[in-house]
Amino acid sequence: MIRGIHHISMKTDSPEVFRKTKEFYTEILGLSIVREWETGIMVETGNCWLEINNDKPGIRELGAIRHFAFFADEIDELTERIREAGYEVFIEPKDILIHSSPQIPARIAFCYGPLGEQIEFFLDRSENAERFSKL
Repeated sequence: MIRGIHHISMKTDSPEVFRKTKEFYTEILGLSIVREWETGIMVETGNCWLEINNDKPGIRELGAIRHFAFFADEIDELTERIREAGYEVFIEPKDILIHSSPQIPARIAFCYGPLGEQIEFFLDRSENAERFSKL
């Protein structure tokens, strides 16, 4: 039985890019390291871990995963911190309404991370959003 996502793995291609990526996720976004080894770390995101490796050269290509989204509060403040750190915000904070059943009102923003990864910050304002605060 699937119970959720354990981790998302990302690969850096040099010690400098690894350092920059580690700094982005831990210092700028404020996530905590839960495991660390010579060539990698795992970072706590609240409901899964983010694994960042620098163990051997890797080829970065846009794959099947378009982006990943963090459950987030204070989207505007977070976006400002990201921009001040020199990262591109390519979708500014905005309110949206997802026309699903039931509808989902949300506030979102997108940025590029240090590896070129697309990251969405998602504040769910729907009636069942409280379940996310318990993760």
